[in-house]
Amino acid sequence: MNGGPRGRGGPSVTAVVVTYNRRDLLDEALTALGAQTRPPDRIIVVDNASADGTAAMVAERFPGADLLALPRNIGGAGGFGAGMARGMGGGADLLWLLDDDTVPEPEALQALLDARRKAAAGEDGPPALVASRVVWTDGRDHPMNTPRPKPRATAAESRLARAAGCVPIRSASFVSALVDATAVRERGLPVADYFLWNDDFEFTTRLLRGRRGLLCPGSVVVHKTREFGGTDADPGDRFFYEVRNKIWLFTGSRGLAPPERALYAGSTARRWARTFAGSSDRAVLRRALVRGVRDGLFTRPRPTAAILRETGVLRETEVEVPPDGRGHGRDG
Repeated sequence: MNGGPRGRGGPSVTAVVVTYNRRDLLDEALTALGAQTRPPDRIIVVDNASADGTAAMVAERFPGADLLALPRNIGGAGGFGAGMARGMGGGADLLWLLDDDTVPEPEALQALLDARRKAAAGEDGPPALVASRVVWTDGRDHPMNTPRPKPRATAAESRLARAAGCVPIRSASFVSALVDATAVRERGLPVADYFLWNDDFEFTTRLLRGRRGLLCPGSVVVHKTREFGGTDADPGDRFFYEVRNKIWLFTGSRGLAPPERALYAGSTARRWARTFAGSSDRAVLRRALVRGVRDGLFTRPRPTAAILRETGVLRETEVEVPPDGRGHGRDG
């Protein structure tokens, strides 16, 4: 692993891995990154103030990685924002976003790059995002990380996707997504104040509004969660983040067009109903729901730039962060 982008005759790829107190899983994930048939040109590890020796492990076992040790935990949303800002400040063309419990198979990155190249279209260029197929430890598709298919994809989009062996998508998770740094500069970083949950959905829908995104089944990563399950599994008190962030998303994000907001709001209500139905402690969920609704309606996310400046990240880059964290660009 080298410290900066090397090129290779194509776009430079910076992998961004966000971690918090999962040293052993991170070790496995970074080992898998180093074993790629086409390794990333740079690897940034964002340590969200772990207390389990993560930083020391990275320094000892992976000295070529760029370790960004944050002074406090700013969640997955803030961590990815910090890592992406650092990567773009170093001149990355593409950002490969991965969780610390994600183990990519050896050809995962090469498959993403091949799909991106094959799906390029004239003046429109390559897709803004290509996501991997995410499986659990037993090989089943992981329901937590299934990208949403793109409704009403045009015939041209579908044709280009098929030619690359892919499927058009409207959103993706941060478990394994290859994103175009130019599109991120234009639309903005993840909203750091989401902390966790829905940050990847908000970011990728905003990035892909009016742009193309693909699911590449040939790129496979293993998401090593403790249990096999979807987003409607009982989250306990963390349900607060699901509720607050969804309200922030539906009322403030520029990622969704009005018809999409209605569609996804309906699916969210059904998922919340399933969550309550399967909960072993509905009182906890009700309290989290009330708090989430209150904060979602009566507060707004703090500017991403302000949160990243608090960590010292933005002093090291020239990345411009839209002040409202929502991004800009055409509708569509």
